[in-house]
Amino acid sequence: MKAAIFSEFGSPLKVTTLPDLVLGTGEIIVDVVAAHVLSYTGEVLRGERNYALELPLAPGTAAVGQVRATGPDSTRLRPGDWVLCDPTVRSRDDLRTPDIVLQGWSARGEGGRQLMRHHRHGAFASQMRIPTENAIPLGPIEEAEAGRWCGALDLLLVPFGGLVAVDLQAGETVLVSGATGNYGSAGVTVALAMGAARVVAPGRNRTVLDDLARRFGDRVRPVPLTGRAEEDQGRMRAAAGGPIDVVLDMLPPEAGTAPVRAAAMTVREFGRVVLMGGVGMLGGDDLALPYPWLMRNSITVRGQWMFPRAAAPRLVSLARSGQLDLGQYRVTEFGLDDVNQAVAHAAGDKPFSLTVVRPQRPTAPHPPRTG
Repeated sequence: MKAAIFSEFGSPLKVTTLPDLVLGTGEIIVDVVAAHVLSYTGEVLRGERNYALELPLAPGTAAVGQVRATGPDSTRLRPGDWVLCDPTVRSRDDLRTPDIVLQGWSARGEGGRQLMRHHRHGAFASQMRIPTENAIPLGPIEEAEAGRWCGALDLLLVPFGGLVAVDLQAGETVLVSGATGNYGSAGVTVALAMGAARVVAPGRNRTVLDDLARRFGDRVRPVPLTGRAEEDQGRMRAAAGGPIDVVLDMLPPEAGTAPVRAAAMTVREFGRVVLMGGVGMLGGDDLALPYPWLMRNSITVRGQWMFPRAAAPRLVSLARSGQLDLGQYRVTEFGLDDVNQAVAHAAGDKPFSLTVVRPQRPTAPHPPRTG
């Protein structure tokens, strides 16, 4: 198979040919049609994010493709079926606390590294071998739309997993901390698709705040932040027009803890806070939430890495029903031979823009397809 190989931090990806994948029991081989390039891929490849990786490997997270071959324990998937390749691989011998690896992306602990030695190569390749349960059926889609399905679901699944984990109910009010980022704007999108009555969207980028309001109407309540915690808390509560039931934090590693704390402490009594961002992962102060406030207000604070296994098919159903509009996203596509250009391009991705690699498509002498 053809793959873009990552051999050393700080070095470009090199497109090469690897031996064909060998199918094992409990596995599926997928012909990759589209692979999402996350905006911070360059940071990972340069080592700036300190991700644990077993090199060399083909990086990349989620992919959309068509089933090539299935193992003997697969009874419903057939060759040619369209699937989303979920990169979240869990060990099978401890259901309560499984080791986890993001295939082609990062390992958690020694158990995760052991998983990565087998589930090594990610989506920047013409094929992926994934656990059977990680092939999420999409139903029929147009090949031209594979990039949109891949990139949008890859972004949306993360905040969707957080909102599922705290059991967001239709009619509730959600505050998305970090709403002007790629994952934060995805959080706004899925909260509305799940039936949130209002979504409070704080941020510093007024252009993105205005765009969110334009896209989604008055169910989104933009809040320009000042950096003054008490004033910002007052603005967020006023924008909600009532109690805030859920706070979803999606702030990136470079953000400090002050805006996380300010947003979290707007939640109502008996409210839920779910932490999914990267704050503190590169050092800096820890998040300090007051013990008396947590206890006397019966606040639930939950950390959530990625998403529960059942979240992916639920999100696909939301998209197929039309409640979640993937057409909001604009896609720019590159061939696999131009993967390093794709990584550079993705660094500039803003909310509702996606960069995708098409491993099966020959490199064209004209600019990459945008749509």
